[in-house]
Amino acid sequence: MSKVHSINYSDTGFFSEQIVRYVKGDAALKPFYNLAPVMESFAKAIDLKAKENCNRELLVTVLLEQNKQCHANSINNIKSLGDKNTFTVCTGHQLCLFTGPLYFIYKILSTINLAEELQQKYPDNKFVPVYWMASEDHDFEEINHIRVFGKIISWSKEEATANEATAAGKIKTKSLQKVFEELSALIGGDAKGQAFISRLEAMYMGSENLAEATRSLVNELFGTYGLVIMDADDSRLKKEFAPILSDDIFNNTNADLVNDSIQKLSEQGIKAMVNPRSINVFYLTEKFRQRIEKNKDGNFAIVNTNIVFTAEQLKNELEQHPERFSPNVVLRPLYQEKTLPNIAYVGGAGELSYWMEYKKMFDRHNTFFPILMLRNSILFVDEASSQKIKKLNLSVADFFTETELLIKQYVADLASANNNFEAEEQALKKLYENISNKVAVVDITLKASVDADLQKALNGLKAMEQKLLRAEKQKHETAIAQIKKLKEKLFPDNVLQERAENFMPYYIKNGSSYIEILKENCKPFDGKFIVFEQ
Repeated sequence: MSKVHSINYSDTGFFSEQIVRYVKGDAALKPFYNLAPVMESFAKAIDLKAKENCNRELLVTVLLEQNKQCHANSINNIKSLGDKNTFTVCTGHQLCLFTGPLYFIYKILSTINLAEELQQKYPDNKFVPVYWMASEDHDFEEINHIRVFGKIISWSKEEATANEATAAGKIKTKSLQKVFEELSALIGGDAKGQAFISRLEAMYMGSENLAEATRSLVNELFGTYGLVIMDADDSRLKKEFAPILSDDIFNNTNADLVNDSIQKLSEQGIKAMVNPRSINVFYLTEKFRQRIEKNKDGNFAIVNTNIVFTAEQLKNELEQHPERFSPNVVLRPLYQEKTLPNIAYVGGAGELSYWMEYKKMFDRHNTFFPILMLRNSILFVDEASSQKIKKLNLSVADFFTETELLIKQYVADLASANNNFEAEEQALKKLYENISNKVAVVDITLKASVDADLQKALNGLKAMEQKLLRAEKQKHETAIAQIKKLKEKLFPDNVLQERAENFMPYYIKNGSSYIEILKENCKPFDGKFIVFEQ
């Protein structure tokens, strides 16, 4: 990775107007967040969060139980959370198979680096990076596959679980044997690759469930940096959060607040990211995670089951079994911020967009709304691709252009001056202007006929330009084919590389130095898209 440069988010074409505006500090978005994502904001964030009550003793107890096998640096960071001067910076993510898309790696590294930069700026405090595992999410189709070495490898629903509504963290990993066999066959005779797959298999097959396996892999990759891995699917933590769960279930407090923010954002042309419900809580068991809905008769039904509670029964259930209640996408951030002494959330563009819909809800519950930090985004260009791009006299930045437009621009730039009819077009217009002036003296009605003839002539020139462009394309079809292949390699299925590919090929080739090099270049306050070019 010899060359590192950056591109403005607005120039990539892959980031929403809302996020570009947020990064630039657009004042119109200020009502939807608390503090700007700049270093100077963190002094106030520390002061405001320090005024909130956080059950640090319980938090440390739970985390130490969960992270018994983690790196010593992580254990030390967990113990430090008992100190009122310690704060967290957090990111959250689903339990994607083998970490899922590359951006998971970038998200974690952005969080770790943010904690380290804050440590340097504010040495009187301690800052701990936290990965909040979305272990209760139940969208199996989103997490059951990876793209590796150009192939999609999937963990079938039938093998993983008999119930598609099972919380991801509870899924047993013993059923991954076929996936590892497929991975091993794909790696072939690559000794380093086979060694890595064997290590990965030991982690997953030796774990009870997906939450445990994910913890093991993430600790292997990032434990030396002191990353703390948290699973909030814990009855004690949920008991602390129970008053807000109860308020949402029985008073429907949060839907109107979020919908109001969604409406105000829509007035700025920003589309809604979430769909808040009257009740934003799931009922969770070992076998399913289903929504709670209030019936017309005032009782509460668990969707897609025969389970029905009266209001009194549901209150008792929440009191006796808080672990059976799971916040949805609306309440999960609030649960996180109530549980952690957190001052910043690191997320992708989509995540920050929906967090901005929650500011009023946080205010209603007297909870500090964390500083929203956009994670780093990265495009990795291997040496072979970099050389091909140079031979085409193009830059990596050019490949952020839509494919057909890029090809059109490329061909147009190579086309000879004889293929450009701009001079002839201007000459035609001048000629017909003279003709129009002459005929107007004799009969003004003839002017329309002259204008029509001019348009026909101009159309003829345009048609000829298109024919010449097609001829140029044929002349350069080898280069065009290379452009298409490069475009697909850098932007698989026309999405960012980081949203499609898995980290394995890069890690197998470079080992832990891959993580180290990425970490060196992930700058949480730079505000630009990063390109690694060999």
